Amino acid sequence: MPDVKGIEAGWLTNARQVPSPNFDPRPSAEVSLLVIHSISLPPGRYGGPWIDSFFCNELDISADPFFEEVKDLKVSAHFLIRRDGELVQYVSTGDRAWHAGLSCFEGRDRCNDFSIGIELEGCDNEPFSEAQYQQLQDLVLLLGSYYPALTSNRIVGHCDIAPGRKTDPGPGFDWARINGLL
Repeated sequence: MPDVKGIEAGWLTNARQVPSPNFDPRPSAEVSLLVIHSISLPPGRYGGPWIDSFFCNELDISADPFFEEVKDLKVSAHFLIRRDGELVQYVSTGDRAWHAGLSCFEGRDRCNDFSIGIELEGCDNEPFSEAQYQQLQDLVLLLGSYYPALTSNRIVGHCDIAPGRKTDPGPGFDWARINGLL
């Protein structure tokens, strides 16, 4: 895949890069799905270093009682959009981040194989910020120009590919803000 303005070898030039060890090579170069997630660490609290630490296996479990529950998880996402709109990248879009877990889309299992995971700092039942939606719109458009198989009907929530197991991004997410972008 050739580089497009803003993406070099799968890394966005305008993102803060925090490489995670939690990835592996994609079994195929095809990226045809965007998965929207939400995350806050500890739950319901924003800011701080905890998401970066979690995705890099460096979480200080003594910092909050909740961290004991997630201490053994090895997960990542390609991107995080913080409440203030800051864009952070953990894994090259050319690699498989470990964000979807047990998942299925249109009869195809293992969504990590063919998707890009985008985390929004937030909780299921709280609205996301204007800065997050603006950054998400820009990111979706950029990724759509890089991966032609991405279309508007291939942008889903974690809840859509892991129903009954995951609820994010939740009812606080305004799908109208990204529907029809691609």
